[in-house]
Amino acid sequence: MRLKLPRLDRETPINVLIKAAGYSSILLVTLIFLFLMREGLPALVDVPLKELFSIRWYPIEGYYGIIPLIAGSILVTLGATLVAIPLGVGTAVYISEVAPAWIKEILKPMVEVLAGLPSVVLGFLGILVAVPFLRRFLNLPTGLTALTGSIMLGLIAVPTIVSIAEDALNTVPQSYRHAALAVGATHWQTIWGVTVPAASSGILTAIMLGVGRALGETMAVMMVTGNAPVLPTGINAFIMPVRTMTATVASEMGEVAQGSAHYHVLFFIGIVLFILSLVINVVASSVSMRSKKRSERLLS
Repeated sequence: MRLKLPRLDRETPINVLIKAAGYSSILLVTLIFLFLMREGLPALVDVPLKELFSIRWYPIEGYYGIIPLIAGSILVTLGATLVAIPLGVGTAVYISEVAPAWIKEILKPMVEVLAGLPSVVLGFLGILVAVPFLRRFLNLPTGLTALTGSIMLGLIAVPTIVSIAEDALNTVPQSYRHAALAVGATHWQTIWGVTVPAASSGILTAIMLGVGRALGETMAVMMVTGNAPVLPTGINAFIMPVRTMTATVASEMGEVAQGSAHYHVLFFIGIVLFILSLVINVVASSVSMRSKKRSERLLS
């Protein structure tokens, strides 16, 4: 008598692959964090904590103060966010809600192409165009400033925000728009009062990813910010040269001796970057969930 084996469900291999992909991404992030901890935590032993969080970065003389690098990264990222959010969200709203069909067919592929441009290309454009223009326009000693880096990073983040925010706006049901128009709302009132709030969760996710890309960008910011490891202070901080954490790691990692104090401090900077990225993601996810629940209550 032949035994009949149970037939495997066709979806079982797909489910296994999806679960494996999800678990592997968690595993990879965990391994990266453990590697950073292994290589970066010895910096707390090699360098006194007071000196590590001081305001002078000059490794040749044994000064490893990372405060100017953290402040430079935060300053440039905040400036990039101020540039990217209005441009990105406004462009996404225009493509999704206002532009005619033939313009959408042109703008959407252009945005996708811009999102794939290497950052070093935008860095070259910044050196050749933005740096001389800002130096002449603002009458500065040099155009290699935090403002230049903010503008370039903002332009780098815009395609990411546009692409994801436009997809989020397209997922809003047409019935929401029709209902708003039916009660007498204008086209713009429908966009800003109904469509954008309904897609706020996706828009916040787009902004989060754009800010994350700006925070982790290396080449473009290294090319246009001047790379001066000084603490940005005062009202003119944006028009002064700065140095970011990513630029420091990229420019100095290839020159240090493995196992030295400088080597461990660079990995400690990587830990700080990892934690900042984690905080941005957690805060953005929390705000996104609250906004989603609020919009569901308003539209229910």
